[in-house]
Amino acid sequence: MNHLGDANLRTWTLRITALLAADTQDQLAWLGERELETKDVVEEVELMCRVSEGLAERGAFEPEDQCHLRAIGRRIGEIDVTRRAGPWDSALATDSAWDDIRSLARQFLLTTLGDWHQPLPRPVRPHTGDH
Repeated sequence: MNHLGDANLRTWTLRITALLAADTQDQLAWLGERELETKDVVEEVELMCRVSEGLAERGAFEPEDQCHLRAIGRRIGEIDVTRRAGPWDSALATDSAWDDIRSLARQFLLTTLGDWHQPLPRPVRPHTGDH
């Protein structure tokens, strides 16, 4: 890892996977009253997986770490368009793909950090248009 940007992207990757690895009730608590669309979560994870390829090439992740991230990418890619529609909290409760992704994210964090229990990212506050 040789760039400050790589360090920030690595941290971003770890935060997203921490959220993906969390127990469902912790994910739902993190969501709170926010309405996050499943398609937006899928797109963010797909972006994370693409970015991680470059990070791995530059040494920010070990090859074994990258294998786990690729597995997450493959599984997220299997979620079809109809299952991407609607709120993420509903998908967490009804789509078993999120259980698989949770397991894969835990494996990644165990390999990378030695423990899958990581702090969840701070939720982004919705933009209200006020300054």
